[in-house]
Amino acid sequence: MLDIQFIRDNPDKVKKATKDKGLNPKVVERVLELDKQRRELLSQVEELRAKRNKLGKEDVDKGREIKKKLKDIEPQLRKVEADYEEMWGRIPNLPAKDVKTGKDEKDNEEIKKWGEIKKIDFQVKDHVELGQKLDLIDVKRAAKVSGARFGYLKNEAVFLEWALIQLALEVLVKEGFTPIIPPVLTRVSVFRKLGYSEHGGNEDYYLVYDPKKENPEEEANYYLVGTAEHSIVPYYMNETLQGKELPKRFVGFSTAFRREAGSYGKDLGGIFRVHQFDKVEMVSIVKPEDGDKEHEYLLSLEEKFFQALKIPYRVMKMCSGDLGAPTAKKYDIEAWMPSQKKYREVTSTSTTTDYQARRLNIKYKEKDKTKFVHILNGTAFAIGRTIMAIMENYQQKDGSVKIPEVLQKYVGKKVIAAGEGSKQV
Repeated sequence: MLDIQFIRDNPDKVKKATKDKGLNPKVVERVLELDKQRRELLSQVEELRAKRNKLGKEDVDKGREIKKKLKDIEPQLRKVEADYEEMWGRIPNLPAKDVKTGKDEKDNEEIKKWGEIKKIDFQVKDHVELGQKLDLIDVKRAAKVSGARFGYLKNEAVFLEWALIQLALEVLVKEGFTPIIPPVLTRVSVFRKLGYSEHGGNEDYYLVYDPKKENPEEEANYYLVGTAEHSIVPYYMNETLQGKELPKRFVGFSTAFRREAGSYGKDLGGIFRVHQFDKVEMVSIVKPEDGDKEHEYLLSLEEKFFQALKIPYRVMKMCSGDLGAPTAKKYDIEAWMPSQKKYREVTSTSTTTDYQARRLNIKYKEKDKTKFVHILNGTAFAIGRTIMAIMENYQQKDGSVKIPEVLQKYVGKKVIAAGEGSKQV
């Protein structure tokens, strides 16, 4: 959340930022109204308590009078504070100064392209057809077992997954990242502190609850993570780090789960948009003055991975309307998909500045001053989408798929050919 004093001092700026993100700016006015009520009631309560503390044993009648007044005011204060906290959380993070004002993905900016798109002189196959012919992906049987938007990875596709994980770990551990395998379940109360829930963001995630309870959603215990960052970011919740400890960097691997509630009819078939997928994720916790530099660093690492795979890509910078509520700035890397003749998102990296840190109460201390940290995240590899990009960009005329040179030592072979199964050479 934003600093309440900043909101008091800059209401118009916060209203504009909220509107630029496609949200109703009236929430800012409501927060300021509740903030005023809260402070007035709190002042009354504190004044009455102070008077009560000064009373002697003989002032019984005055004590009863104060007790009665407190009994009337304190419930009002609790109600106003609850409404205030709920509405305060609805104000999104401000877009960074260099973020373009725009409505949706159509207004995003292309800031860079890398790699040469190869000319293919044969009929291009998409990853679904390649996956079936090479026995790498099975979505039909997955649909039978689990429903739509699921898939089995088989044979060399499995080795490709482990290869991508190993490549990411080798590179990032050398860069000083701490490897971590986080839980895939987070408490509902913790998940909501990440800042996605107030604007319907939680609708995209799976709720796990005890069906025997009368009100399952209210008493739910967990959300399944939609990315490893959901359980890595709160790692230091309610803790104060020492400035000399920063930056803290994690590389985490986990399975992720998304309901894809708003994407029905989009990307049907294959493994591009599925309910369950694996990711290698980066999380950085830094001092505020290092936030922008760290964001560019995470982007450079994402580029390094796709350059190592030699897959053409472009870097997109999100406009204000395409940023999530906690996000101040975000870059996407989109890899070239030959079958679609266009670039598709494969990674993203975002800075939430101190927005999530305030909600999670993560601070650092330096020279007797305590401040909130800045928190950033970035995708090293979204495994399924990266395998798709490899298959399509490395397909050969004879129906085989070359394995990127950087992955061959992990997979144990150079080419995936039909009929070979998982045999390694």
